[in-house]
Amino acid sequence: MEHELINLLIVDDEKIVRDGIKYILDWNSLGYCICGEAGNGNEALEMINRYQPGLVLLDIRMAGMLGTDLMETARNDGFTGEFIIISGYSDFKYAQTALQFGASFYLTKPIDEDELEKAVISVKEKITSHMSRETSRSQYIKKAKTTVLYDLLTANEFNPSIDYMELGLGAPIYQVVIYESYMPYFKSYSFSDMLRVTNQDNNSFDHTVIDNHDVILLKGNFALERFNACLMHYESGTQKGSPLDTIFLTYGPTISSLSQIHSSYAICEKLIKRRFFCKEGQHVMSYKELPDDDIYTKKLDEKATTYYSETLLSYIKSNNQRRIDETLEELTSFLYDCNEEISNIKYFLADVFLEIKQAIMRNYSYANIPFIHNVAIIELIENKYYLFEIILYFKEQFAMIMRAIGSSSNDNVFDDIVNYIDHNYASPLKLDGIAPLFGYNSSYLGKLFSQKMGQNFNSYLDQVRINHSIELLDNTDMKIYEIAASVGYTSVDYFHQKFKKRMNLSPAEYRKRK
Repeated sequence: MEHELINLLIVDDEKIVRDGIKYILDWNSLGYCICGEAGNGNEALEMINRYQPGLVLLDIRMAGMLGTDLMETARNDGFTGEFIIISGYSDFKYAQTALQFGASFYLTKPIDEDELEKAVISVKEKITSHMSRETSRSQYIKKAKTTVLYDLLTANEFNPSIDYMELGLGAPIYQVVIYESYMPYFKSYSFSDMLRVTNQDNNSFDHTVIDNHDVILLKGNFALERFNACLMHYESGTQKGSPLDTIFLTYGPTISSLSQIHSSYAICEKLIKRRFFCKEGQHVMSYKELPDDDIYTKKLDEKATTYYSETLLSYIKSNNQRRIDETLEELTSFLYDCNEEISNIKYFLADVFLEIKQAIMRNYSYANIPFIHNVAIIELIENKYYLFEIILYFKEQFAMIMRAIGSSSNDNVFDDIVNYIDHNYASPLKLDGIAPLFGYNSSYLGKLFSQKMGQNFNSYLDQVRINHSIELLDNTDMKIYEIAASVGYTSVDYFHQKFKKRMNLSPAEYRKRK
């Protein structure tokens, strides 16, 4: 096994001696690299702490500090390298003290070249043998730790006879996190980089891969604090393309015992499987979002397929956008309460859509509706990553059908749009997001809105939100920032600005008038 060069520090209070030592041997060929030289004990201690040399060639008597005192101080500071003493004295007491503090050799001046070479070769063999043992031990511990960690996470195999502390698995508190790429088929940043944790000797977290998912075991309060700081960044919103934006994660509750790790991991695993139900832009699923097992009461059967296909079909025929949206929300809740594989849920949704398509083609054969082939529809739904994407596809398709069969006037459709805003003002509504749901392009709907309402879309939305905020100010004790969030404003300062513009008072001033 080929080893790197061993750092060598030369310590002597005479420069001529230090220079002689540097050139007396071909150090590189002997496996050493001179990392520095020191002329006194204080300099030497500073360099030992900085470079942690494998070998120190040390003069026994220097001004200000004996070499034996330096050795004692260095050992007390945790230095584990080797010493070779070079002294102008052959005093037995010096030699005895030096050997007591771990000196490998005690050589007297003038330095004999052959004697020094034999000494440094012997020390090198000792160092490399120790390094090999440490490497083998480290590799063994790493391999054992991987197996032990896997068993703790997946099999609930806590074995009291295992020295978990030696494996770096001792901490007062733990938390399990599973993470993967936010976008399918795209590589995410390393989660350890996201946390920016100091992970010296694996004291902050351990990482493993199970079923193609990255699993992190956070260990100790410092790691948990860094993780919570990361969660706060997600709550305030991620910037598109930032490292945080590339990651999706689930996390279990904090636990105080290694024997509980399996239960925490199992929760994370369930959450990952339910990622299909995430909202648009959601990067985190908490153990608090995992439904209780007793809510899984709904079944994906023929009765459910018929109910949703017929209900949606009737609202499509009547061009009732509001009721379509309500039914799709009901469908979303229904699916959330089904303990079914995601693939089965997608098959169910494909069946609902295909039944609607078949009925429309049968009843409105005159309408030239550009439906794609059934196989392509099934494939499209199967390839969607989230439920909200499938629901959006349904809305787009239903809007296309209603335009094609043309059964209501612009006034009726416009009333549905206003109703939609009045019921969804707390969501982040935008004209270009609403327009496609009702079969318009955003530019045309904007003009139509201004004509019908006498004000533009954003102005009307602010009016609705401010009116609802007034109700909350009058009838609740909610804090101002809570009211701002509940009516759709992500910034409390922006809410203040809009409220004062319409009411000539700030929200706080308005509340005081009661």
